[in-house]
Amino acid sequence: MTRLAPIGTAAAILAAAGAALFAGHDLRPQSASSFLASAAPAADAGSAIYFRDPDGKPLYSLMPKKTSDGRDYRPVRASEDVSFDDPDPSPEPMTADTKGDRKVKYYRNPMGLPDTSPVPKKDSMGMDYIAVYEGEDSDDGSIKLSPGKIQRSGVKSEPVELRRIRTLVRAPGTIQLDERRVSVVAMRAESFVQKVADVTTGSRVTKGQPLMEIYSSAVSSAAAEYLATITSRTTAGIEPYGRGSRQRLVNLDVPETVISEMEKSHSAPTTIQWSSPRDGIVLQRNAIEGMRAQPGDVLFRIADISQVWATVDVAERDLGTVAVGQPVTVRARSYPGRDFKGRISVIYPQVNKETRTARMRVELENADLALLPDMYVDAGIDTGTPSPVLSVAESAVLDTGSRQAVLVDRGQGRFEPREVKLGRHGDGYVEIRDGLAEGDTVVTSANFLIDAESNLKAALKGFAEGGNATDGDKAMGARP
Repeated sequence: MTRLAPIGTAAAILAAAGAALFAGHDLRPQSASSFLASAAPAADAGSAIYFRDPDGKPLYSLMPKKTSDGRDYRPVRASEDVSFDDPDPSPEPMTADTKGDRKVKYYRNPMGLPDTSPVPKKDSMGMDYIAVYEGEDSDDGSIKLSPGKIQRSGVKSEPVELRRIRTLVRAPGTIQLDERRVSVVAMRAESFVQKVADVTTGSRVTKGQPLMEIYSSAVSSAAAEYLATITSRTTAGIEPYGRGSRQRLVNLDVPETVISEMEKSHSAPTTIQWSSPRDGIVLQRNAIEGMRAQPGDVLFRIADISQVWATVDVAERDLGTVAVGQPVTVRARSYPGRDFKGRISVIYPQVNKETRTARMRVELENADLALLPDMYVDAGIDTGTPSPVLSVAESAVLDTGSRQAVLVDRGQGRFEPREVKLGRHGDGYVEIRDGLAEGDTVVTSANFLIDAESNLKAALKGFAEGGNATDGDKAMGARP
């Protein structure tokens, strides 16, 4: 009684307040049903629950907002809101035979477990099994999702198109001299260096520029013999007689300019001036004034570096994608942001067994002599397809390791898994060699969720067809 006293007092106070309110405003109390009936339209016409873009774009806001051009977002009230959720199952008991014109095939577990029954039943928690009707369970391997699931999962699709797959193979390398552009200055007979020009290692020389003066007894003897032949009254003017003597000078590598001067002056010089055989950089200078040079001794080594090689080490796994003639972009670490263009000229027929790489040669123009021998470079080889090929986004492929598949969007919420054969990868796309045609639409986003749904339905279908249709009590998890 002590606990009911305060409640009774509060009720009396509320009753008195209500009577005073009705008396003060000359209103009559309404019945509960009439009050609820009048409140429902008020709720429908109440304040907005959110605001959406006036042009119907998928832009929403919880507060009043304006577009970029100053228009107000349109308010959406509770009565105007559209739900994409799956409709709730009818609370009425399902019949085992029909619902309208459709026939029930089986009943599945309401919690998504692989447990089916041919007749209505309840699970251990008292929940009714959900009926699966004919037409909802497709036999063509496809899966159908409701618009609500598609929207919530964020499923996106795009058509299969022809694209050029651009694949860039990156590899390190070094700059090397072009072997065809290297010359050495060496004597072919015992000689003495009388004088050396002001040329040092690293100097840039041009073809014909004097390098040194040498004296050689063999050269002097051959020169005297040649002069005697061409100045003799008997043999002078007869070309065959002087041909052998002249050839001896050529064999001793006497410069052509020196031989021509001897023919004009009819005198043999004491020392012979030796000149550069090509334009280039002096890489090595061994000539010293007064030294004795034996046949074959290298006195100067000169290289033309206006064109160089980049020797690149490509990983063994990429050998199948590279070929002679492919364009290559080379970047030197000394010149960030600058690209040197070239092409693959040679692929060496050997793989390094320790690094598992193959060496390739790239010819590069080096007019400003920026690239120096043994300089480190990074090469990017464009191994893309020369013509467009059928391709899809890489995110569209479901790869199990041994098999690859995509989900084809057949429209109206139906998706079909299809096995494909892949080709090259690049730029976020992958080549499709078999399994799809141009114009097919494939799922590129949330396809793993559709795959999970498909696996679940396949399991349920297998249990439904595997003998569970004879006895509902023999479902998975139930004792016989």
